[in-house]
Amino acid sequence: MVSRAALHMWEEPCISAKEGSGAVFFAGCSLHCVFCQNFQISNGQMGQEISKEHLTELFYRLQEQGANNINLVTPDHYLPQIVWAVQKVKKDGFTLPFIYNCSGYETLESLRKLEGLIDVYLPDFKYIQPETAQRYSHAADYPNVVKTAIAEMVRQTGACVFDAQGKIQKGVIVRHLLLPGKVREAKQIVQYLHETYGDRIYISLMNQYTPVAALENYPELTRKVTRREYDRLVDYAISLGVENAFIQEGDTAKESFIPMFGDAL
Repeated sequence: MVSRAALHMWEEPCISAKEGSGAVFFAGCSLHCVFCQNFQISNGQMGQEISKEHLTELFYRLQEQGANNINLVTPDHYLPQIVWAVQKVKKDGFTLPFIYNCSGYETLESLRKLEGLIDVYLPDFKYIQPETAQRYSHAADYPNVVKTAIAEMVRQTGACVFDAQGKIQKGVIVRHLLLPGKVREAKQIVQYLHETYGDRIYISLMNQYTPVAALENYPELTRKVTRREYDRLVDYAISLGVENAFIQEGDTAKESFIPMFGDAL
């Protein structure tokens, strides 16, 4: 089930660039975070059922519209169909990079089925503390799972490769969405990634948390991240010597930055 397929301008600069990323948003999600920024589609109720053949047509249409890449968003629960579709178009000479834009809660078995098909992995690293993962995603094993998953992603792609225009062609970019009051845990994530992978990956530090879901039972999440919180995280990354990183400037914590779903199919 696909909720949206369109050019998307709000990814990291090396992904969207000026032309836009060819984003295919899949309905549903295997993680179910209480603060989900795309909650309209994560419950799996907003979208259109399409065939795997139609999925390949979407890839070509996005290419014709000028997309820099094909960006598969929350794709893991449609793995067999995605593997078939990507294999089909690559066999037919499709040349745009494929991006696997996921929560990081991926199994080794699933990732190994994608080897040679996915050019760029774009996982989240949401939590490093099991208690936080359990409270916000009901998945205390998330920290161990995401560490194993990222290691496999880096093994498959190697270091990041960019073309002459600075558009990513291969590699791993790990995202962390800073949550209110969670600077300490965010620092632990950055430290782990830097010590483990150094300059083999890029780290994307995001300040765009928007309290849009029903959060009555999570009062600590009902506010935006402050500028001071985000600056503390960025300063810490700099102090560690992190150079391969994306940071955000200004106020991106607005609902206007969340895509409109259910169209462009």
